[in-house]
Order: sequence, then structure tokens, then C-alpha cells
Amino acid sequence: MSAEGLPWSERFKPTSLQEIVGNYTSAEQLMKWVKGRLQGEGGLKRAALVHGPPGTGKTLSVELVAEALDLELIEMNASDFRTEELVERVAGGAAAQGSLFGKRGKLIFMDEIDGISGREDKGGLSAIISTIKDAKYPVVLAANDPWDPRFRNLREVCELIPFKRIRKPSIVVFLRKVAKKAGVNASESALERIAEFSNGDLRVAINDFQMLATGKQSLDELDVRGLQRRIQARGAFEVMKDLFSSGSCLEAKLALEGASMDPEMAIQWINENIPNQYQSTVEREEAFDWLSKSDIFIGRASRWQAWDLIGYALELATGGAALSRRGEYRFTKYSFPKRISMLSLTKEERGVKREILQEIAKENHVSRKKAALEYLPYIEFLSEAKKGRS
Repeated sequence: MSAEGLPWSERFKPTSLQEIVGNYTSAEQLMKWVKGRLQGEGGLKRAALVHGPPGTGKTLSVELVAEALDLELIEMNASDFRTEELVERVAGGAAAQGSLFGKRGKLIFMDEIDGISGREDKGGLSAIISTIKDAKYPVVLAANDPWDPRFRNLREVCELIPFKRIRKPSIVVFLRKVAKKAGVNASESALERIAEFSNGDLRVAINDFQMLATGKQSLDELDVRGLQRRIQARGAFEVMKDLFSSGSCLEAKLALEGASMDPEMAIQWINENIPNQYQSTVEREEAFDWLSKSDIFIGRASRWQAWDLIGYALELATGGAALSRRGEYRFTKYSFPKRISMLSLTKEERGVKREILQEIAKENHVSRKKAALEYLPYIEFLSEAKKGRS
């Protein structure tokens, strides 16, 4: 395909790290880490995990680093490492063998690791960690949300490099360059609207610009009025940072917009991270007091099936957590809710117990609650006693 036939996001993409939009510092951090691994510097993590929303330059930065350092790029995505066998065959082999193309070395890149999900992928994750520990070349991974509990062990062996949503002015500057190269006379207001509605995703902004400008020599605000704002799912870590740094109740509640979590999960996250965010007992006490008031509304919503009360619960939880702060916001490392982790770990065990209770209830013509309270304890006691005698 000729250059003219390529999507603009490919045709006009940056060709050096210096041209990276909005996340040049992160790209430089990645370059420094890769160089350090190639030179055998001590104290470096075995892999790098670049993370952030789509369209912020994660993959492009990896490609440009490989090109700048004359490295052979071995690229995989989620579909390539769903199982242990695939990871070992593709990444494991590549990480241990020399380059076949006369390059200085290799850069192993595992993109979209968020795509690993479910039981079948447990082997894939463990194999990725093994590959990282045994690799003779740098290994880079990319994810939208690195704080997913599945990646806890992975984070321990990775240098975390954040890529943030790109600010509107930076996107406008880049779109202006694209317009000049594409020969489109675009008004400043049109470019600003495209940038605003991209929600910090440069790739989306370029694609929208191309769609609107195709077949035209000029573009003004009237041409872009049909654009719709993107609402992207936001990771829990980003949500917590926005919430605890908020300066008003409204701002704190808006921090949950576009979040990839339901209200109950959001409140679990707030509950877990109040002690992480606040060192002062006064701040903690006030935040937990507001959270307890929120819990009252959640209980009422459940008992009365009055789900419109959830809105009040969220306002109390989010606003209370944010406005309990005394002084400036302090960056902290947020934690996944332990209660959710425990439920996840015991999911299979609870499933078996539920099936047992169902059978007991059915055979004895009682409710599951009665089976749990009056029957199961005795069965467990007799079972333990029998084990003791055998």
C-alpha cells in the first residue's frame, strides 16, 4: 500500500522519540531502562511495564526505542500468550536466542496484556514471569490498567512507566502539523473540537480528523459539529487518584465517570485506600465517618429496592473521602480491596459449599439458610471426627 493509502494515524505518526506527543518523558524513561538492561546495569527491574489509556503512545514508543537502538522487535499481543505453551514457544525462544537479522539485539514486546483473562490464562501469566526472569534481552509489556489484581506478581518484576492521557493543547498542535502535511486548511476551532472530543486519545483524534477531512480542502467548526464525545473506561488507579485529589464534592463524584467499576466496587476501593491516602487519624476518622453514612444509604437501597438512593451513597462516599483531606494532595500507591481479593481466592470453595447446602436443603426440605446454620456445622464436626479416628 502506498503512503497515500495509509490511515493518517500511520502515515503521519512520529518517527522519533522527540516527536512523541504528551508523553515524551515516559518514552525517555523507557529508552533509559532499555539501554540500562542492554548494558547490564545493576539494580534494574527485569522488565518494563508501560501503562495508560489507549492512544497515548505506549506501543509507538516501544517501536521507536527498538529502531533507535537497532534492536529486532519481537512483538506479541494477548491472543499470542493465552497459554503457557504459546508464551514459551514465541517469547521464551526469542528471549533466549540471538537476532537472525544482524541487529544489535532484541526487544521482546508483549502488548495488550489486559486481554489475559480466565482460568486458561493462568499458565500464560506464569510463563510471562518465567520468560522475564530468564530473558537475556529487555522485555517490555503494555497494559491499560496495571493495577488489576491478576498482575500483582507481574508488577513486582517490572519497572512501571506511566503514559497519561494527552492534553488537548498538545493534540491540537499535532493535528495542526497533520493538516499541513495532508494539505487541509483546518480552522483552529475545528481542531480544538476534534481534540476535545478525543478524550486524550491522539489516535482517535487523527482518525476523526481524517474521516471529517476526506474529500475536502478545508475544515471548519460546522464540519465537526456531529462529533460525539468519547467515554473511555478508566482504570481503578486513575479513578482513585482523581477522587482523592478532588477539591469539591461534585469533582469527586465526577471522578467515577467512565470508571470500569460499579458503585459497590468503587466504595470497596475507597474503603481500602483511605488509610493509604491519609496518615492523619483526624483525616481517616472523618473519611470513614462519611463512608459509614454512605453505607446506610446502600443498605436502605437494598432493603427497599430504592436504587435511586445509590446516588446519595456515592456522593457521601466520594465527597467525604476527598474533602477529609487537610492540605495538598499527596501521591500514594493505591491497593486493590483485600475483601474482593479474598472473595476471588475463595470463589471455588464457596461454590462447592453452596452446592452442598443446596443438596442438604433439598433432602431435608429446609431453606438453605437453615441448612447452613443448623445442619452443616454438625456434618462438618462429624466429618472431622471421622478423619481423626482414621
